[in-house]
Amino acid sequence: MTANPMLEGNAFKLGTFSTNCSSGMSVTKVPERWVNSWENNLRLGRMLDDAGIDFMLPIARWIGYGGETDFHGGVLETMTWAAGLLASTRNIAVFATIHTTANHPVVVAKQIATIDQIGRGRAGLNIVAGWNKPEYEALGLTLPDDHETRYGYAQEWFDIVRKLWTSEDYFDWQGENWTLRHVKGDPRPLRGSVPIINAAGSPQGRDFATRNADFLFTPAIDLDRSGGEIAELKDQARGKGRSVDVLTFSHVICRPTEKEARDYLRHTADENADWEAVDNLIRLQFAHAHSFPHDLMKLIRDRFAAGHGGFPLIGTPEQVAEGILSLHRAGFAGTTLSFIDYAEEFPYFRDNVLPLLEQAGIRNPRMAQAAE
Repeated sequence: MTANPMLEGNAFKLGTFSTNCSSGMSVTKVPERWVNSWENNLRLGRMLDDAGIDFMLPIARWIGYGGETDFHGGVLETMTWAAGLLASTRNIAVFATIHTTANHPVVVAKQIATIDQIGRGRAGLNIVAGWNKPEYEALGLTLPDDHETRYGYAQEWFDIVRKLWTSEDYFDWQGENWTLRHVKGDPRPLRGSVPIINAAGSPQGRDFATRNADFLFTPAIDLDRSGGEIAELKDQARGKGRSVDVLTFSHVICRPTEKEARDYLRHTADENADWEAVDNLIRLQFAHAHSFPHDLMKLIRDRFAAGHGGFPLIGTPEQVAEGILSLHRAGFAGTTLSFIDYAEEFPYFRDNVLPLLEQAGIRNPRMAQAAE
């Protein structure tokens, strides 16, 4: 069994987000935007693995957001994507992102256990209770209007998964949403479970996350506000006898000079933004999700074009490193990174930003990681 970097290792976790989706996290029309082919994901995954990056996190998406680019119109399915990457890497953790309403818990429990064997203990599960009404309609499903129903369903779903991973005997299940007869989980994850991520903004969602997840995923809009929010979430988890860490997501444009970085930001996220897709994203977030603080939504429209609302890491290597350190100081346990073109831009980040984070003490030296 291989070490899972989400469970040990670096004091501040770094990963990538949404490389399985067309355009990644950048709602832009520039021709060099991310192409989410398997070849590009495999190339990037091996590059991240060699650099000591901790994890890769995908988005599960079934229809795009329209606009000229049909942002996220092309998406590699996350369970099979994760299986391929786990088979092709050595150290990095890889998550599958799963909608509870579109995937049977008995099937998912076995799929996760299988890919955990493929990765020798490096699999993870990102649970999505659902919020995107057009996707529900595309799948012939009805999105419940209230968060209580959504998360009640998700809780029973995960209770079944967890029992399949912990019970050695066949069992029956009679619940509000599921009736199962003579079911058993075999195989099970190598450690008995895998790291669990959940992104939640509503009170019901955060109750679910602090009850079940190892990592809660939330945006970093205002770091002073984030510090208090993280403390509250950790207190909420402690009240349930649990410990939870909080992750966020960031968008990177790193160049030798700040002017080069700012010019490229303007080029990609203003002059060539796919504003129709941006506005579709914001409209859906307002209508159906609490992932972003609604009182701040109007302030971050520009961030949606740059990185789907992620924390901006724009500037020189020193400025980008300082931005990551500010997330660490706010209490975040890690962040995902997105780039316009992940595979082309990551090497500059690897060679110029990671050493600064190692010097600051929040990342282990890569030579030490390679020797382990």
